[in-house]
Amino acid sequence: MAITAAMVKELRDSTGAGMMDAKKALTETDGDMEAAVDWLRTKGLAKAAKKSGRTAAEGLVAVAVDGGKGVAVEVNSETDFVGKNAEFQEMVSGFATVALGVSDVEGLAAADLNGKSVADTLTDKIATIGENMTLRRMASVEGAQVVSYVHNAAAAGMGKIGVLVALSGENEAFGKQVAMHIAATNPAALSEADLDPAVVEKERQVQIDIAKESGKPEAVIEKMIVGRMKKFAAEITLLNQAFVVNPDLTVGKAAEEAGVEVSGFVRLEVGEGIEKKEEDFAAEVAKAAQG
Repeated sequence: MAITAAMVKELRDSTGAGMMDAKKALTETDGDMEAAVDWLRTKGLAKAAKKSGRTAAEGLVAVAVDGGKGVAVEVNSETDFVGKNAEFQEMVSGFATVALGVSDVEGLAAADLNGKSVADTLTDKIATIGENMTLRRMASVEGAQVVSYVHNAAAAGMGKIGVLVALSGENEAFGKQVAMHIAATNPAALSEADLDPAVVEKERQVQIDIAKESGKPEAVIEKMIVGRMKKFAAEITLLNQAFVVNPDLTVGKAAEEAGVEVSGFVRLEVGEGIEKKEEDFAAEVAKAAQG
């Protein structure tokens, strides 16, 4: 029976096995999906499947910079303990290095790391460490100079928040200050032009509703909306925010005085947007001990 890519994908999704292992299992069992699952189990290659339903909201963000390109990669685990595991840290660091040569997280998953794909490396590590893990996302930025910063570092180049800042010129000290600012303020975009129109419109509607409650004339309300939307944009766009190092200046103005232009940034925070089931510390320890 011909083994198709769709069959391999189905088996991988259901067992967490690596691509080559899934293909071999199907070949050995003449395409019988159930038999292939059993084949993988007997070889100990489906162990990771038991972990796949668990929420992975902890982990690390790793950053890597090479010349004018920087990347940030988020790899999640179930518990914060794994983020302190040397094996896990080494793997995440390797993923970030490989990410410098790809354009998106799909390309990263398929990329080679020491003779094995990143996806298969992750699957193997799930089986070894005993927790569900996910390669969640990556982001990159390019510029004349890219400066990185990691907040709450667990090891060199990785921690809970990873930031990259692209500059039009070279000024590492200033770039580091901006990166720290971004880690603290989490701006939504570089400038007003980069804001998501849906976000802007939603805020505009909220401000309109608030203004109408005042009972003031339409002409006055219009002026109120313009002022409030300008303030909203200043609060959430990097270049218009008050610079934490010198609140008398905006980040954009501080960049001018530093002789550079901030052309882009990336900020990834571990577990951002993942709904995590709350557990007490004792339960988390017991869960980790059970594997």
